[in-house]
Amino acid sequence: AFADDDHLERTLRRGLRHIQLRPNLIDGCLTETGLELTHHPTTPRQGQ
Repeated sequence: AFADDDHLERTLRRGLRHIQLRPNLIDGCLTETGLELTHHPTTPRQGQ
């Protein structure tokens, strides 16, 4: 249980930061869906 709204917010932000710094977590979750994903960048990558 969370002590107050601030405790909840800190916990959520910490969790989201953890995921943001580990993109392989998101890739793994999306891979497990079985969907075929296609990347369409909105800005060109360097060297392309």
